[in-house]
Amino acid sequence: MISALPIVDKTVQPSDLIPLLGQYQLLPQLLKELIIDQVIQDVQLSSEEVVQAVEQFYRQYQIGEEARREAWLTHYRMTPQQLAAQAQRQMKLYKFKLQTWNNQVESDFLQQKGQFDQYVYSLIRVASAEVAQELYFRLQAGEQAFADLATKYSQGPEAQTGGLIGPVTAANLHPTLVQILTSAQPGQVRPPIRLGEWFVIVSLQKLISAQLDAPLRQQLLEQRFNEWLQLQLQSVVVSDDSIAVSAQTP
Repeated sequence: MISALPIVDKTVQPSDLIPLLGQYQLLPQLLKELIIDQVIQDVQLSSEEVVQAVEQFYRQYQIGEEARREAWLTHYRMTPQQLAAQAQRQMKLYKFKLQTWNNQVESDFLQQKGQFDQYVYSLIRVASAEVAQELYFRLQAGEQAFADLATKYSQGPEAQTGGLIGPVTAANLHPTLVQILTSAQPGQVRPPIRLGEWFVIVSLQKLISAQLDAPLRQQLLEQRFNEWLQLQLQSVVVSDDSIAVSAQTP
């Protein structure tokens, strides 16, 4: 039988907070939030943006119903005033990102576009170079369809789809595979190459060229912001009883 666990009363003093946050690996998040507070303090919201901020916050956390909202406040030990302030804070941070980096997003996109392009391709992977070469010769001679050979011989999950994979973003592909697909024409079967433990035959089916849509624009903004935030963290001074934040606006 497991005996009852003792209940230990513990009072946390203000002087204990910073060491405890460090001990529980929560200090980096606090430092980030303090930096954000500092750089958005002068960002202003219109009355319409205030309403929009609260509505977006409700949707994000699914607390539009009063009962859900009360439960959320109880869980996070927040007041309705703090909730409203947090909603506005998120909107201010979004405006800060736009004001700071929005004019750089298009150039970032052009420089990194290749990482966001997507590929649909067919692949056969086998462990033997000889088998890969034989399959390639069959494809070149038109003896069998790529899908049939992939289903029969490929040793990865693509065998279940006749070798078809994608769409896959270039950033999630092996660099060598990206080079092959970038230089290939749709339908062209490339000679076998070695990738790690496998010998692979690849055929490009479709290139989906990346567009600077709203989600990708937001991703690039976040990338800029996170790079800047990491630099700011390096300048924060932390001791057992104080934190000194001095964020530099880009």
